[in-house]
Amino acid sequence: MARGFSEFKYMTFDVVGTLIDFEGGITTCLAGIAAEAGVSIDGEEALALYRQARYMPDANLFPDDLARVYTVIAPRLGLPAEEKYARLRDSASVWRGFSDSKAALADLATSHKLIAMTNARRWALDHFEKQLGSPFFATFTADDTGTEKPDPAFFQKVFDFVASRGDSKDDILHVAQSQHHDIGISRALGMTNCWIERRHAQKGYGGTIEPERFTVPDYHFTSMAAFAAAVRESMKERT
Repeated sequence: MARGFSEFKYMTFDVVGTLIDFEGGITTCLAGIAAEAGVSIDGEEALALYRQARYMPDANLFPDDLARVYTVIAPRLGLPAEEKYARLRDSASVWRGFSDSKAALADLATSHKLIAMTNARRWALDHFEKQLGSPFFATFTADDTGTEKPDPAFFQKVFDFVASRGDSKDDILHVAQSQHHDIGISRALGMTNCWIERRHAQKGYGGTIEPERFTVPDYHFTSMAAFAAAVRESMKERT
């Protein structure tokens, strides 16, 4: 049986895909380029191609790598490869949070310390935080850790941080949408986790790499709003 929400001091969050709608950001940018070029694209096809390109051996840190990704996927989508169209990377600065992210985080921050754990670089997180209302107690990016999830070393940086405050990973509930980057590895590291299944109404894994095996999470919600409501109700029962 999963532990009660009140037993945790911290909630760590994946950002891109859990709180920020990166799939919508990518497909909106590509659709805009397609419209300018007089062609049309299929969003799910674009995400599948993106996923393949993103996980090539020569991939760079996110979202800087989107400049390279565009050159890979543009010919496959019938999009122009000229430099003036290669703005996928820069589009990250205007990607929006999911409609429920900001309010849910504000709610959760009243009872727990929230920590961002993102494979995005610091410049991108600066934009994402503004979208989300700057709710985080602490933030960790690929620039800070020198690696990306699901590398255990990324998580260890966070463990070391909470240890410096006299706490441990047992005080953390890890919240994320990616089975590959977060849910599987958090389970392997002995964390309690919560899966936010953003694509519950869609088939496949979209722009996120498919896990080698599915990990049943400790908690499972299809939105941040539902998760925050469950935490709020649980906390009321404790008072």
